[in-house]
Amino acid sequence: MNDRDQNAASFRLPGGRPLVKRSLVLSGHRTSVALEPEFWTALDEMARARGIGLPALIAGLDAARDPARPLASALRVAALLDARDRGRGQGRGAAGDSG
Repeated sequence: MNDRDQNAASFRLPGGRPLVKRSLVLSGHRTSVALEPEFWTALDEMARARGIGLPALIAGLDAARDPARPLASALRVAALLDARDRGRGQGRGAAGDSG
């Protein structure tokens, strides 16, 4: 194992918290998504800011994502972009809006 592999293998999130898995129904199909607790918190905040429930937010993001992008990845990116935009004082429109 080289130094890069050792560094990657030894990386741990602060507190070593595991992913949190949640089950939901999207487009009539049951699925589950595993994310870090911090991303679930950010998504809950996004939904609350829009006055919608978390399932509705996720359904909107799922409908707007590129099918080649995994749902978990799309949710993380949406949370990151929302946090960035809120930091700039811009906020974001409805789920899936780009501006």
